[in-house]
Amino acid sequence: MKYLSYLLYPLCIGGAIYSLLNIKYKSWYSWLINSFVNGVYAFGFLFMLPQLFVNYKMKSVAHLPWKAFTYKAFNTFIDDIFAFIITMPTSHRLACFRDDVVFLVYLYQRWLYPVDKSRVNEYGESYEEKMKRKPHKE
Repeated sequence: MKYLSYLLYPLCIGGAIYSLLNIKYKSWYSWLINSFVNGVYAFGFLFMLPQLFVNYKMKSVAHLPWKAFTYKAFNTFIDDIFAFIITMPTSHRLACFRDDVVFLVYLYQRWLYPVDKSRVNEYGESYEEKMKRKPHKE
């Protein structure tokens, strides 16, 4: 996040200066609000990326449970529906589609790095050990 923030701070400041010089606003307040909103969208993107880096570094997606993944999928789907249906600023629509790009990369990682059932979880257990200890009902 540190290195991405080095990139994002100048981009946000540069975008605010560019919009001040090239876009006509009703007041300084509207320019300031627009600049802050664009900053929030940019840093929202920044906060979504560490999950992808962790997945890549660990070569696993086992640390993100299916419930959390389902929630993210549902949230992304609802955002896309509203981005198409409701009239909203272009920057908000781009933020919705930016979430889709991150979600698609996460789906690719989910396919690329299958869950390693022999890996030990935070409780010191692995799925294979649990299956060995369980008596089979027949």
